[in-house]
Amino acid sequence: MRLRAILGTSTVLLGLPFLAACGSTTGASESSLSSVSVVAAFYPLQYAAQQVGGSAVSVTNLTSPGVEPHDLELSAAQVAEISKADLVLYVKGFQPAVDDAIAQQAADRAIDVTANLTLLAGDDGADPHVWLDPANMSAIGKTIASRLSSIDPAAKSTFTSGSAALTTAMTALTRDYKAALGNCASDKLVVSHDAFGYLAKAFGFTQMGISGLNPEAEPSPARMREIADFVSTNNVSTIYYETLVDPKVAQTLATETGVTAAMLDPLEGLAADSTGDYLSVMKDNLATLKVGQKC
Repeated sequence: MRLRAILGTSTVLLGLPFLAACGSTTGASESSLSSVSVVAAFYPLQYAAQQVGGSAVSVTNLTSPGVEPHDLELSAAQVAEISKADLVLYVKGFQPAVDDAIAQQAADRAIDVTANLTLLAGDDGADPHVWLDPANMSAIGKTIASRLSSIDPAAKSTFTSGSAALTTAMTALTRDYKAALGNCASDKLVVSHDAFGYLAKAFGFTQMGISGLNPEAEPSPARMREIADFVSTNNVSTIYYETLVDPKVAQTLATETGVTAAMLDPLEGLAADSTGDYLSVMKDNLATLKVGQKC
């Protein structure tokens, strides 16, 4: 990895012998100083990069656990991380602050991971929540592996193997979803916001969001009545709320319509106390859907 990308300035380079002897203040080991530095805008991209890159990459997530990524505001230190990284992974349009920083600091070192995917239309442009279809995660992994291989050709076999392992895991996850959700009493997925379009399309559901693509948008009384009527006329038994977003609207609507409220994780980020990862959360989601959709 380029020393520029790790240490930033010639002033810091003067301290390199000391760092090699004593270690950096961030706790980086000597081995990590030779890895490719990757900045991921939010959790699913961190997961994909780590699965593909393994010990050959050092991955920083801009969005801390417990933080709703739509709301992310970057600190000066995070902008500096973007400017120094070998590779930045993001979804264009999902986090405006990240888009701006990349345009100014890393336009030639960033990948919009949705660029080669078929995107669904949303209420305000394309739906960015591509990672909820495991097939898209596999494709993202291949894109990351290709770019990492160009940055560090000596580690290409590591990146190729990591991408292949990710694809194997995502293929198995897709198979599990199709087997468990192939015969459900309801194919209508009522969710707190339109985050589950790719999951719905992949596994035979129709998504109905209380709010649109922005989870912070307050639904109008007319929209609430529309959803309530939809629940009643389509024999919906569960309304899903999310992690990282106030569940009150979805829970209130569930109470008013006499149905169950259950948590379905859009995996925009991990909860602050989470011990899981992408794969385990997706498996938890599968168990939730199997019960909620009466499969």
